[in-house]
Amino acid sequence: MSHIYLYDTTLRDGTQREGISYSLDDKLKIAARLDAFGMDYIEGGWPGSNPKDVEFFRRVPALGLGHARLAAFGSTRRKDTRPADDANIAALLGAETPVVTLVGKSWELHVVDVLETTREENLAMIEDSVAYCVAQGKEVIYDAEHFFDGYRANPAYALATLEAAARGGANCVVLCDTNGGALPWFVEEVTCRAVERLGGAAVGIHTHDDAGCGVANTLAAVRAGAVQVQGTVNGYGERVANANLCTIIPDLQLKMGYDCVSAERLAGLTDLSRYVAELANLTHDDHLPYVGASAFAHKGGIHVAAMLKHAASYQHVEPTQVGNRQRSVVSELSGRGNLVDKIKQFNLNPESLDLPTVLEQIKQLESQGFTFEGAEASVELMLRRTHPAYVPPFELSDYTVNVQRRRGRGLIVEATVKVRVGPQIMHTVAEGNGPVNALDAALRKALIDIFPQIAGVRLEDYKVRILDGENNTAATTRVLIETRQGARRWSTVGASANIIDASWRALADSMEYALVTS
Repeated sequence: MSHIYLYDTTLRDGTQREGISYSLDDKLKIAARLDAFGMDYIEGGWPGSNPKDVEFFRRVPALGLGHARLAAFGSTRRKDTRPADDANIAALLGAETPVVTLVGKSWELHVVDVLETTREENLAMIEDSVAYCVAQGKEVIYDAEHFFDGYRANPAYALATLEAAARGGANCVVLCDTNGGALPWFVEEVTCRAVERLGGAAVGIHTHDDAGCGVANTLAAVRAGAVQVQGTVNGYGERVANANLCTIIPDLQLKMGYDCVSAERLAGLTDLSRYVAELANLTHDDHLPYVGASAFAHKGGIHVAAMLKHAASYQHVEPTQVGNRQRSVVSELSGRGNLVDKIKQFNLNPESLDLPTVLEQIKQLESQGFTFEGAEASVELMLRRTHPAYVPPFELSDYTVNVQRRRGRGLIVEATVKVRVGPQIMHTVAEGNGPVNALDAALRKALIDIFPQIAGVRLEDYKVRILDGENNTAATTRVLIETRQGARRWSTVGASANIIDASWRALADSMEYALVTS
């Protein structure tokens, strides 16, 4: 299999996404993970642009990268300046990376209107800058910015810029769809012509996703002869996105037969994707191809029934190849197969459970506003409760919640809970900073002496969604509660026209689940 070189620009182009601002430590941690995954190149940043990138390049050698070659990114020399006198090129070389990536102009619009120079001077800027960096012992990658737009406007000049970089000694000339507006058949055709014109020089591809074709354009370029692909983890990047390496890599390796990383490293792709999302402080997109939590989730009853017979019936690859997992989703669209699959996942005995009753209950509750796709603990409890021998650890008798604003004390929230535990009636009261917090405190107070293990149970997240806003304050409210106990996490759901009742149902399920599964 031919090897396709992976060039990751998460730490440079990826940081240009709105809402992302990595700390220096974040960048170093991500660089270490990218190296461990098997990226061939890691673009660390633009050393002439900000103090954080300068410090990154100073500290990154201590990581001892074992596989990846580190690249510093910057532009070709300024017009009418020698490379040796250019501050940007000096900063690039000062980063002391083995690889330098130079970006230059391929589109006459940028040459004339942005750089305000001549076409001939731009060609000299490209060739001189590349040659100078090569003479300093650097591997040079040349990024032909706006190449596809430039080719559309003037093919001869756009190709001439590539030839200038090749004459300067660039190790790889990268065709960039900087505005992200090209389509795959155009990218393939133009890349073919560039490969032919460069006569054997290595060609790479760098695309953006503004027209939704970033991944497709990358694959098209590889079909046409590109041997290096640039992109970011999760597609993070300016405007819409960069091309997503988490999709490109398995597409190349599993679909097109190219060699990118070892099978063992490919199985770490999902972990890498979620790790970078965590450090970016962004919610991981469940619907990303290959690495999303929903990438191999099956909801329709017919689908799940077929999957139980043969996994390939509704899956294009084996999830473990990219470190993900197959799962089924329980909802009003479910059939018996969804519950059978869940029973296996929960390690329950299907012979003692009433599946038709649970299935009907799920459909009825979802019609009332419940949703069980993200509340698997509630589904497991429903199944367990159909077992003839099931005894709930506690049963609610009643509760009250009192909210008052008192002069001198401000807002006072108090909850009273009465629950039965075996033959005992536990009647407790507690205050909280809100109704749900007060209910949680009162329930814990009632149970803690009998079930001391709940001391380690923590409410992690509380989500509220109004389902029918047209009913104004009478609208149905759905509450989703996420709970943690050590490394375990689970979610439960409640729904009601009364937000306190919806919250109580989710809260009580959460505590019951903790007790019956601990």
